[in-house]
Amino acid sequence: MTAEGFLEGRRLQMARGVLLQCIMGGYPESRFYGSDDGDLALVPDAAHIHRLPWSTPPRALAICDADELTGESSRLSTRGQLKAVIARYAACGLAPVVATELEFFVFAPNTDPTQPFQPPLGLDGRREVGFSAFSISSNNGLRPFFNEVYECMAALGLPRDTFMHEMGVSQFEINLLHGDPLLLADQTFLFKHLLKEVALKHGLTVVCMAKPLAKTAGSSMHIHQSVVELGTGRNVFSDAAGQPTATFRHFIGGQQAGMADFTALFAPNVNSYQRLCHPYASPNNACWSHDNRAAGLRIPASSPVARRVENRLPGADANPYLAIAASLAAGLHGIENQLEPTPAIQGEFEVPEALSLPCTLHAALERLKRSHLAKELFGKEFIEGYIASKTMELTSFFDEITPWERRVLAAQA
Repeated sequence: MTAEGFLEGRRLQMARGVLLQCIMGGYPESRFYGSDDGDLALVPDAAHIHRLPWSTPPRALAICDADELTGESSRLSTRGQLKAVIARYAACGLAPVVATELEFFVFAPNTDPTQPFQPPLGLDGRREVGFSAFSISSNNGLRPFFNEVYECMAALGLPRDTFMHEMGVSQFEINLLHGDPLLLADQTFLFKHLLKEVALKHGLTVVCMAKPLAKTAGSSMHIHQSVVELGTGRNVFSDAAGQPTATFRHFIGGQQAGMADFTALFAPNVNSYQRLCHPYASPNNACWSHDNRAAGLRIPASSPVARRVENRLPGADANPYLAIAASLAAGLHGIENQLEPTPAIQGEFEVPEALSLPCTLHAALERLKRSHLAKELFGKEFIEGYIASKTMELTSFFDEITPWERRVLAAQA
């Protein structure tokens, strides 16, 4: 809308069904969002009205809540779902603290989607080859792009902890500083938007697919989680002697209880499961372990004050609001019901069947469909609408025949 209209306080409204629009642009049946398809109000968050530093002429972006016209948050809004989870912690005298680690690829423009992505040409005129994890020189060819990314992050007030080259060809990772879950979800959303916009200015393509390249590590969005006491800020995962508490165990127990039911929320696309089929780099299990990256729930090595649980299941393609809400809701479910986790697993291990997770989008949606826990924590309206939208996407995928099928199966008929 125009700056004048925004500053006058003009209300922006949007059809309710847009919150269930699938990634191809279509909508599920109207019964999932109200047969009238009435309007929602987009209410800007005053803390998140940003001048976009990369834009000429000047533009601004306002992160909004999607509220019903009666004033309450829409149950179809993922940002609203996260706010509701945070409120449930507050009612218990607690506040969750999270940080996200987002991985992404920087590619040359890809005008033909039937062709694989390629790394961009560097300033030396060559494409990156091989793996350059943690290399201090591997992104020199992309320095102008990253310099503008850093400048834009500073202008938007997005603090960064570390930025590094990851395992994949032209793959990178940013670690955002830990803080309030809603703030971190907003920052993750803004950062992904910033990346794509700045990349276009530099003739590049940033891809946050879970698995854009075959035989290469995928991109995750690991979520680090701790819980503090309101008022004191004390990490309730550690006691006065620095030892793990019962609350810490119960949080892990809740994470384990919810991971299979919530897999479709952490891994929302067909491509998400391409990443999860390589179990070490992207563990598709609900095991937990101390500093073992093969476990879906990892307890990083840390001081007692920083004791936390890392959920390694979400991919870079996950909705940050929904993924954080689902992970935290599962943890609180464990705390409230004093759920005990399974024993920790170390070293090489076989995943017990009870701790394995759905390995396709179809299986994940079927599990979500049967989940009483998901409907209890997020509401029947949201879960059924989400499943309807994702089922449309899955059907669209099955309407196409892939190059692998033509290459391998045609001669077998």
